[in-house]
Amino acid sequence: MLFLALLLQAAAPAPQDAPEIRVTAPGKAFGQTPATLVVEPVGMFLAACDADGDAETTRTEMQDCVARSFAAFDPGKTGQLRYFPFADWAERYLGDRNALPSPFDVDRDGDNQVSLDELQAHFSRLFTRFDRNKDGALSRAELLTIRTTAADANGPVPDPAAPGRRGDRKERRDRR
Repeated sequence: MLFLALLLQAAAPAPQDAPEIRVTAPGKAFGQTPATLVVEPVGMFLAACDADGDAETTRTEMQDCVARSFAAFDPGKTGQLRYFPFADWAERYLGDRNALPSPFDVDRDGDNQVSLDELQAHFSRLFTRFDRNKDGALSRAELLTIRTTAADANGPVPDPAAPGRRGDRKERRDRR
């Protein structure tokens, strides 16, 4: 019986044209390119204030938008928001309760409340800051912020060549 099995194996033609089978693992995934153009939360709000859809926000559109958003959190029409309602306003219109502007920056008279006038004045200063070409309207390009330091989802990406990085000092200390 063993003799018959060996004879059959020797008589079978050897596969010479069979393709070679290779199994490869997926390549190493590349991380997302760090963002260098970003929009601040307040920039997104200002872009959303474009009432006529011309892709620019005028100062009047901004003032009307700030007043409408403020009124949504001032149901008693007091003209004042304490800090917690202001945080609710920020969460709804800026995307996060801690997004800037902070109520501490907006509350100019220190009464622990943000008035519509204070919020309008603060947004007027922001409008002036963003309006780089001084034409009285904010384009989408003006609302972009160019980061000089690359960042990923975890924050700024350290420059390995930068002198005096904290990591450098820690590494030197660890080597001792």
